[in-house]
Amino acid sequence: MIEINNGIKNYSKAVVTLLKGIVESTNKVIWEDILSFEDDIRPYVKIMGLELVIKKEDGYAYLKQADLDGEGETIGLVSKRRLSFSASVILVILRQMLDDFEKDIDSYDTLEKFVSEEELKSEIEDFLPKGYDLVGFYKNLENNITRIKELGFIKKKITDDGETVYIIHKIIKEKVNIDTLLQFKKNLENYGV
Repeated sequence: MIEINNGIKNYSKAVVTLLKGIVESTNKVIWEDILSFEDDIRPYVKIMGLELVIKKEDGYAYLKQADLDGEGETIGLVSKRRLSFSASVILVILRQMLDDFEKDIDSYDTLEKFVSEEELKSEIEDFLPKGYDLVGFYKNLENNITRIKELGFIKKKITDDGETVYIIHKIIKEKVNIDTLLQFKKNLENYGV
């Protein structure tokens, strides 16, 4: 373990960046520090009840709360925030879209899943039962998309022809796993929503 000035470790900047959120491989300096000092970072963040997760194949890393008892109990460093029903529906749809994309990834010219607001609206209409208040749902769509973007699940991009699209970040697979996806769909059916 190498120390630079005043006891600060040479991986401190990487840890601080990880504490702020997801680090992508496009952040080359920090990404290389995470990979180079992984063996130092892991025990360092473990003291705080955190676990370093590195997804090299998908090009991102993040910190998650360590499971204390195998049942999801954590030390509570990061507060869990509930999402609105509408935001949850959008997350589930985005997760499903990414899953469908990855099952047939060889058919595409890109490794990233892009979705326009119109495509998202179409998926929402297919997902929600007939008779659901879509006007009310769409009224808050922009706010929900902004919230999901703030949480790091999507990134906004303007295409060459000026269209706004969103890149679905692969971290959504970590946060909205297949079990969560199936349970959400089952709950929708059970509650008749």
